[in-house]
Amino acid sequence: MPSKKNQTLVTPVSAPEESVAPPPPDPVPPVQYECSLVCSFPPEYCEFGSSLTRCKEWLKETHENLYDKYYSEDALTSKVGTLSLEAQAKLEKDTAKKEAKAEAKADAALKKKLASQIIIKRIERNKRKHVTSVQGLEAFGVDLKKAAKQFSSKFATGSSVTKNLQGQDEIVVQGDVSDEIIEMIHDGVGVLKGIPADNVDLVEEKKKKGGD
Repeated sequence: MPSKKNQTLVTPVSAPEESVAPPPPDPVPPVQYECSLVCSFPPEYCEFGSSLTRCKEWLKETHENLYDKYYSEDALTSKVGTLSLEAQAKLEKDTAKKEAKAEAKADAALKKKLASQIIIKRIERNKRKHVTSVQGLEAFGVDLKKAAKQFSSKFATGSSVTKNLQGQDEIVVQGDVSDEIIEMIHDGVGVLKGIPADNVDLVEEKKKKGGD
């Protein structure tokens, strides 16, 4: 039997304590701010757009507190207070000139749009086969690829965007669907919404006989 002097005391080792991770930080809510419905800029940046006058009118009607903050007489005086009278006059003149140019450009684009014509051609390939071409939709902001896809789905036939002999983009739809396309434009179906019916012309293009 061993003596007590040779006995070794073993101290039990406790398991290491698990570290507790700190709780995650609270989520930061997104920053919300108003944007002008006229130029799409935040109110404090409307002056860098080309529609400052209309932006200020909209802001005064819808968000008077922001109008007072950025465009009231006190705010403008504070902003340009360090400018000379000559510099202030030049700033106002440049702003007015920029707005007039933007409005003239918008008016010209509108007039061009209203004067644009959509030509729908019923083209005879042979006595029993026709195709329908549509030209001029892009002048009214219509995406031609989306329109071609819409025609293809509507009429269950081939429809694609190609270039004609004049190098202009047009949509060519297999089959004689000219009347149906005119009806879709009149009804404003899908991407064809907003096109004036008076701007649509139908053209008949028959196959030339041999020898003509």
